[in-house]
Amino acid sequence: MRRLLKSAALVGVSMFAATSAALAQSGYPSRPVQGIVAFPAAGGVDVMARQLLAVISGQLGQPFVVVNRDGMSGTIGFGAVAAARPDGYTLGAGPTTPISVAPHLLADVRYRVESFEYICQSFENVFTIAVPLDSAFRSMAELVAAARASPGKLAYGHSGVGTVPHLSVAHFLYRTGIDMSAVPYRGETAMLPDLVAGRVQLGAPSVALAVGQKVRVLAVFADSRHPAFPEAPTFTELGMPSMPPGLNGLVAPKGTPREVLAVLERACEQAVQSESFRAAAQKLSQRVAYLRDAQFAERAQEDHRYKGELIKVLKIRID
Repeated sequence: MRRLLKSAALVGVSMFAATSAALAQSGYPSRPVQGIVAFPAAGGVDVMARQLLAVISGQLGQPFVVVNRDGMSGTIGFGAVAAARPDGYTLGAGPTTPISVAPHLLADVRYRVESFEYICQSFENVFTIAVPLDSAFRSMAELVAAARASPGKLAYGHSGVGTVPHLSVAHFLYRTGIDMSAVPYRGETAMLPDLVAGRVQLGAPSVALAVGQKVRVLAVFADSRHPAFPEAPTFTELGMPSMPPGLNGLVAPKGTPREVLAVLERACEQAVQSESFRAAAQKLSQRVAYLRDAQFAERAQEDHRYKGELIKVLKIRID
């Protein structure tokens, strides 16, 4: 145990020294940094982004000021990041859905997946299949059987066309040949009351939203069970098709200097490993999942390609 503690301490010191050395070499940051969150204040995305940037701010000695630029499915905020001067003083924090999905659905999106530098992935937002607490469905097998028996009769709620929960359920239905009616809402918090009341027979809320609500989680869209709902199997366990969770992290405009990105990547790694960030993730039932810059970029590009193909196959469009 002493050897393990000593080793962990040496790793921490090494990481801190590397960040300090890169910081001294680049001179970055020498003034406050703006972190754009493309979604409303006080939501789970906003809280996690603020926590990440607060820890990074403490490490780098400059304020990281959060600015909420929400609207148009996150494209307003990410559009502002893509168009910003690539000097490291404007960053984007949050889910990559507006990057991976919006360009396939909206003609007026002025950025692409290549318009950003990918600094780090910080956590994954896991979604579920949930039914009202008083629903007769107690398992996915029962739900699937009912859907097959009455095509189109069951209705599922989701947080908007092209969102991760919408695509997750639509993909599952397509791959299994099941027909259900889709009911879009303006965000998952708007969907939840109808789900709890049974006005839709099932929904796809995030784990974070489902915790403490009067719903029964039948399965999670993930490859491992979630500690918030340990009794709920994964789609992988059930042998059913599943999509990856929502990816969340930190990005910068394309062309941001490599030495600046190096400082941010090292600071982000330390921030994700910090007790305060992990405590915030646990409180919000989010799954910490760190990926460094190259890994995050590769995953974002693959997610963009995969979702583009899925949108074409499913013939999803925004009217």
